[in-house]
Amino acid sequence: MSELRLYVGTYTDRTPGASRGIWSALFDTSTGKLSAPSPAAELANPSWVTPSRDGRFLYAVSEVGAPDAAGVPSGLVVAYAVDGSGKLTELDRVSSRGADPCHLAVSRSGRTVAVANYTGGSTVWFRVGADGRLGAATSDQHSGKGPNTQRQEGPHAHSVDFAADDRHLLSCDLGNDRIYLYQHDARTGAITAHTPSFVGLEPGTGPRHLALHPSGRYAYVLGELASVVATFAWNGADGTLVQRQRVPTLPAGTTTDNSTAEIAVHPNGRFVYASNRGHDSIAVFAVDARNGQLTLLANTPTGGQTPRNFVIDPGGRWLLAANQRSDSIVTFAIDATRGTLTRTGASVAVPRPVCIAFATAVAPAR
Repeated sequence: MSELRLYVGTYTDRTPGASRGIWSALFDTSTGKLSAPSPAAELANPSWVTPSRDGRFLYAVSEVGAPDAAGVPSGLVVAYAVDGSGKLTELDRVSSRGADPCHLAVSRSGRTVAVANYTGGSTVWFRVGADGRLGAATSDQHSGKGPNTQRQEGPHAHSVDFAADDRHLLSCDLGNDRIYLYQHDARTGAITAHTPSFVGLEPGTGPRHLALHPSGRYAYVLGELASVVATFAWNGADGTLVQRQRVPTLPAGTTTDNSTAEIAVHPNGRFVYASNRGHDSIAVFAVDARNGQLTLLANTPTGGQTPRNFVIDPGGRWLLAANQRSDSIVTFAIDATRGTLTRTGASVAVPRPVCIAFATAVAPAR
């Protein structure tokens, strides 16, 4: 039996039985069984958690907007040390330099942590010390707005992703329909503006999250407000994105109110998955090996309400969906040949789960 440690970020509140922060569990990659999650760290609204590549550290945002020492509404970024048993020990917590941080990424080198501040409308990056602690920060304030007067009255940074070669950082902004591009020096951790500094999407798309294809040739951008996936040709050498396609995440004729939440590419590069909140399904797409374009194959119900996040295990055999309003994580088996999802029957209870992150492998249970 092979087990992987995973961590679950949640939304917290003060009602009886509510979550108080980050949870931890073990996932059996041979059977698809997830152990009952247990509390790992107390933190307000840890809506995104990400481990370092070497598994020594875990970083989390605290999606809040209280005034910081300078009086600026800001959330928090928290660094944890991870021991061999998966235990989290807090190292430090710093201002995210903007309100409601909702996403973060750790560079492959581990020297940089980037954060997206939703309400603050900014991308922020931190130098990281050898001890995992967060150091000096630099921020880029976004500007502009979109046609959706309720959701796009100003910039709303929603995700950050380092390219596989660590040379670029990409940041989706839901509020102004842009993807911001930055250059990243993997050796020093320095990040600077790219030229051009952003690419735009169709007005009202609301780009939320982005997933890069393992070939390094394509990027898939999830439009939360329009329930679409935009396919881009990605040139990692030059840091350029060129849109090639735009496809819906819902079956034709669907009238359900919906917004999308998460997107991921299967490790074999043949399939893309995206979650629908409202329709409460995972959209399954086939990838055309010739040009990276997508064809919708199926929409699989997630067995709960509001699948805000899902994750595919490193081996590509399983998909775990976090149903925020159903307080559950549901496991699906992935057919690596057809891309289809089959619910295994396994489901565990977690209060308001909104993010799942696999960490490093641990010793098998005896």
